[in-house]
Amino acid sequence: MPSLIDLRRRIRAVKNTEQITKAMKMVAASKLRRAQERIMNARPYAQQMQRVLSSVASRVDPSIHPLLVAREKRPDSRTLAIIVTGDKGLCGSFNTNVIKGAVGFITESTDTCVLGLVGRKGRDFLGRRGLEVMFEEVGIFQKLSYGDGQKIAQTAIEAFISERVDRVVLIYNEFKSVMTQRLVVDQLLPVSRGEVDAGAVSDGQVDYLYEPSPQEIFNQLLPRYVEVQVYRALLESNAAFFAAQMTAMDTATKNSREMISNLTLYMNKVRQAAITREIIEVVSGAQAL
Repeated sequence: MPSLIDLRRRIRAVKNTEQITKAMKMVAASKLRRAQERIMNARPYAQQMQRVLSSVASRVDPSIHPLLVAREKRPDSRTLAIIVTGDKGLCGSFNTNVIKGAVGFITESTDTCVLGLVGRKGRDFLGRRGLEVMFEEVGIFQKLSYGDGQKIAQTAIEAFISERVDRVVLIYNEFKSVMTQRLVVDQLLPVSRGEVDAGAVSDGQVDYLYEPSPQEIFNQLLPRYVEVQVYRALLESNAAFFAAQMTAMDTATKNSREMISNLTLYMNKVRQAAITREIIEVVSGAQAL
């Protein structure tokens, strides 16, 4: 049976942990509010850009731009998997879900996978598995900007155009709500013809007059489209991280309170047993005299 001093020491340690988790929850909630505003502002632009670009692309020959061309399957095909994780832990299963999804994609893929690792947790886990890593980006979520997404997108575009890879895939957590994050495995390059065809049908096969030429338009639009989609994935992952961290810290705070209550009750029982034992010893000594 532990002594009263040990129990008091343990209760004090749990109370300190509770204060830390409560503070982390408040910080995560504050950062989540700003991250949620950014993603809600970016989503309409990214979705509308995807719809318009798909509609326009459905009216032209895919060979007009290299980012639209789907390459034939080859025995040595290579896929660039851009995996977005967090830089920190204490966020429940946020990083674990992304890493599991990435490992599953790599295992099931018939192509040779080359990795683009965004976030320290994904870098630490996947970077040591002997897989080829094309680039790493760590610490960008502290001050996330459009330039970070632009840099990653340009690396992916260069690798795709130079035919070092035949496909580019984004793997990240999408922010759905404070309690829910959804793992997304989305093909970034080449632009999916299924989405293009759907856009064509929805617009009733309207013909466009291009000024300047379609090639010049796509030279401007497609790189911007890739940058916006990568930036949106970073924003989604950032908001999902803070939501997961806030939920995890809230659960940890509740568990700490429950543990303090149980330890306090047990300490009172131990103290009462000690008092009862001392009373019995005193009474027994008095009777013996």
